[in-house]
Amino acid sequence: MFQPKIPTMPQPSGLVTPPVVVQPTTITPGTPAPAPAAAPEPSRPVVQLTPGTAVALVGAGTAVVLVVGTVLVSLLLAVAVTSASVAVCAVVLRSLIASHAKRR
Repeated sequence: MFQPKIPTMPQPSGLVTPPVVVQPTTITPGTPAPAPAAAPEPSRPVVQLTPGTAVALVGAGTAVVLVVGTVLVSLLLAVAVTSASVAVCAVVLRSLIASHAKRR
């Protein structure tokens, strides 16, 4: 029962072709490729931080931190409330079981 079952290899059916032998080829040096022309640098606009932009970035970062913090605190509060309610249920069940055992 605990012996491993090793599958048997099925017999090939139909035509079986022998493996093809690949002959090595010689590499002949060719003419070198012409050097690519230097591409002009793309003109990208330079981002300048003005005082208004800096205040906007700080405000956006603060908003993100506050939102993420609120979500994490609410998750922690949900876990705390759930664990407290489970603890109260456990105490009530223990009390009911103990009072039931005393009556017998």
